[in-house]
Amino acid sequence: MRYQPLLAATLFISLLMSCTATTPGESTAAAVPPEKVEAMSLLGRPLTPPPLAPIDLGPRLEQYAEALRAYDANPQSEENAIWLGRRAAYLGHYRKAIDIYTQALEKHPQSFRLLRHRGHRWITLRQFDKAAADLSRASRLAAEVWDEIEADGQPNALDEPTSTVKSNIEYHLGLAHYLRGEFPAARAAYERCMELSMTDDMRIATAYWLWLTLQRLGQPDAAAEVIAPFSAETRIIETKAYQRLVLLFKGEISPDDGEPLVPPGANLTELEGVTYAYGLGAWHLVSGRTDRAMIIFNDIVAVENAWPAFGSIAAEAELARSRKRR
Repeated sequence: MRYQPLLAATLFISLLMSCTATTPGESTAAAVPPEKVEAMSLLGRPLTPPPLAPIDLGPRLEQYAEALRAYDANPQSEENAIWLGRRAAYLGHYRKAIDIYTQALEKHPQSFRLLRHRGHRWITLRQFDKAAADLSRASRLAAEVWDEIEADGQPNALDEPTSTVKSNIEYHLGLAHYLRGEFPAARAAYERCMELSMTDDMRIATAYWLWLTLQRLGQPDAAAEVIAPFSAETRIIETKAYQRLVLLFKGEISPDDGEPLVPPGANLTELEGVTYAYGLGAWHLVSGRTDRAMIIFNDIVAVENAWPAFGSIAAEAELARSRKRR
């Protein structure tokens, strides 16, 4: 199957969405054809591909076109299918990425790498049960093989990959369980991830989620032990929000006045701002300040174009669980 129409469709959608004014929290689903809705949020809002700035859109379209050429030249290649799916996802087309991985898994049914990437995108689309199934199977398949560095699709400033294939499997598996409220299973996956992590970026990201998981399990001493090795001096390339949150959890910094999504002077990207905001809300939650946490989670989900971020997904999950308990 060819995926050439995705190029034209992405350009059209991005231009259309960038020219369409919306108010915070208002869905852009009406601005695009219904078939372009990628998923429904856990709160019932249609989710459409976030618009890309021209500086990002051009290069990503070129990267997709390059991946498509490689795939067409050798559609039997597991590697070509992985990169075609990744490039589709970077354009905001997560359902298409899942379709690519699914077709490739018919050719490579034992591919833990394909399962790792499909599991990631099931998380993006709020299909946590499917994510956990894919990632659990990937974990079992990868158990007896050598680990390897996983190349970044969107490299960091130093162009230094910070994670491995197996650590990414366990990281995303832990997240799938965490989002489902399955905290014992999340703990087990994050502990495996910590053992597999080879850089401080991956270790601190894992420690952040593991701290939250242990707090939810009522084990504050174990949680404190997990984050003890990290400090403001820890060399972090790309997960500055996680480092800041770990310092908050340790009591070494205090929340900023007003607790904005992107704290003053933190030098965080928009994505990291949402990451920071969820961590801040979760810190309030495990500290017993539920009302304050829910305010922050509602603020996060109002940031419409941040919906693919893990922080936004987690905020939705918290709000959905809260509404079910009422």
